[in-house]
Amino acid sequence: MATVQGGLFRSSIGRKYFMALSGLFLCLFLVVHLAGNLQLFKDDGGKAFNMYTWFMTHNPLIKFISYANYAIILLHVIDGILLSKHNRKARPVKYYKVDQSKSSTWSSRNMGILGTIILIFLVIHMRSFWFEMHFGNVPVLEYDNDGVQYKDLFTVVDAAFGQLWYVLLYVISMFALAFHLYHGFQSGFQSLGINHPRYNALIKGVGTFAFAILIPALFAAMPLYFFLK
Repeated sequence: MATVQGGLFRSSIGRKYFMALSGLFLCLFLVVHLAGNLQLFKDDGGKAFNMYTWFMTHNPLIKFISYANYAIILLHVIDGILLSKHNRKARPVKYYKVDQSKSSTWSSRNMGILGTIILIFLVIHMRSFWFEMHFGNVPVLEYDNDGVQYKDLFTVVDAAFGQLWYVLLYVISMFALAFHLYHGFQSGFQSLGINHPRYNALIKGVGTFAFAILIPALFAAMPLYFFLK
C-alpha cells in the first residue's frame, strides 16, 4: 500500500480518490451540458439555444462553476497521466501480457488512449466554440424586444457541423467517450469504496445505459443532425 508522503494528492491512493471524485463531477457536468445543448434540436431558428448560452455566460455562479470545471478537467488529465505511469511501474510485465484480457476489460486497459482522444477533441472543440464565443466576430440578435443582445452561437454551431471532418471527429470522439465512461463511472465508485452487491448492479446499469450509451449517443446525434438536415 502506498505511503502518504507530502499530502494525500501526492500518494497513489490520493490520486485515485481525486481521479474518482473529479471523474464523477465531470459525469455530472456532461449531464448538465447535454441538457443545455439539446436546445439545438428545437425548430426555432436557434432562439432557445442562443438564450441558453446567454444565461450560461452571464450568470456569476455558472461562470464560476465553468472555470472550476476547466481546472478540474486539466487536473483530471494530469492525475490520469500520473496514475498510468505509477501503474506501469508497479505492473509485472510478463504476467500482465499473458493475463490482461482475462482480468480486465478492453476499456480499462486503454483508458490512456481513450483519454488522449478525448483531450485532443476538447482542445479542438474549445477552439471551435468557446474561443469563438469569447473572441470571435459572432453576430448578435434580439428576441421579443427585451433589449438584450444575444450572440448567435447557433449559427456558429451550424457552420461547424456543416464540415464533414468535424462531424467525423465529433462522432469518433463520442465513441471514445462512451468506452471511457463505461469503465470510469463504475471505477469511480469502486475507488471511493462504494462497492457492495446491493448497489453494484444499479451503478453498472446507470454507467452502461446512461453514460456509456445514452449520453454519448445524444451528443453524437447533434453534429449528424445538422450535417444531414
